[in-house]
Amino acid sequence: MPRPTARVLTLLELLQSGGTRTVAELADRLGVEGRTVRRYVDQLIDLDVPVESVRGRYGGYRLAPGYRLPPLMLSDDEALAVLLGLVAGRRAGLTTTEHTAGETASAKIRRVLPKHVARRLDALLEALAFTDQPGAFDTPDAEVLLTVADAVRHRRPVSIRYTDRDGRRSERTLHVYGIVAHAGRWYVTGKDDRIGEDRTFRLDRIADARTLPGSFATPVGPGPAQRVLSAFATAAYRHEVTLRIHGTVEQIRARLPAGVASLEEDESAAGEDRAAERWLRVELRVERLDWLPPVLASLDRPFVIERPDELRDLVVALADRLASCARRA
Repeated sequence: MPRPTARVLTLLELLQSGGTRTVAELADRLGVEGRTVRRYVDQLIDLDVPVESVRGRYGGYRLAPGYRLPPLMLSDDEALAVLLGLVAGRRAGLTTTEHTAGETASAKIRRVLPKHVARRLDALLEALAFTDQPGAFDTPDAEVLLTVADAVRHRRPVSIRYTDRDGRRSERTLHVYGIVAHAGRWYVTGKDDRIGEDRTFRLDRIADARTLPGSFATPVGPGPAQRVLSAFATAAYRHEVTLRIHGTVEQIRARLPAGVASLEEDESAAGEDRAAERWLRVELRVERLDWLPPVLASLDRPFVIERPDELRDLVVALADRLASCARRA
């Protein structure tokens, strides 16, 4: 049977998880009577832990709001989840300010773990390998990220100082719809009040953000993630590509995802069964064309290049090289 001290620590952990816990619930979780729960609560209060008594039908005990407990109590599974999350977050670029913040957090967690748990986690991290190399990402400022998140929650305008990819600086007022993590970067999407249109901004390029008075209504339609992907697919780049590909949406999206290309049904095939293969119009805006011919070949679907002619020449050149290699074999 657990010792009284262990039960008191378990009670502390239950209260630390948040909310109000009834005496009956705590007694059941601890395997004791209600009066014993009250005695354990008194012991926590004697240790300067601010446990509050909540009266009423749904009353019980809770920790004072905003109180931060010094001990870190994690089960083996919880510790593993936290450390793996930190490792994956650093590799994916989903950290803030500096990569060293995640490293110091991992070190702090490891220092307070029991030795046998720390050894097992070290063994896992040493044995763990990744198929991709860690990227070098520009991470957003933590204060900017939290300010923008607060503006999203309360639907309040936010003023930002932004530097675009060409180094031009500007101040903008945004009605922010949401924050999106995509391909190792953080983005914020919303309505740019100056031009009255939706825009997507990289959070690491925002130097300062402050919430403004007022509020706005969230627009109906696609969610923040879909808005960001659509913005990527329609952004201004060096080449505008238009294709017609015969296949299903799933077949095409397997090689040309929403963040790369936009799809629309060819008007000449509008009456066909939507579940069947059909001609779809595909539009892309890209800086380079050389990666597209292998992608189109890997689709293994009939396609027509409407523009540009340069892409058609690249596809023919790839086909000639493949045919030449096949003849030599």
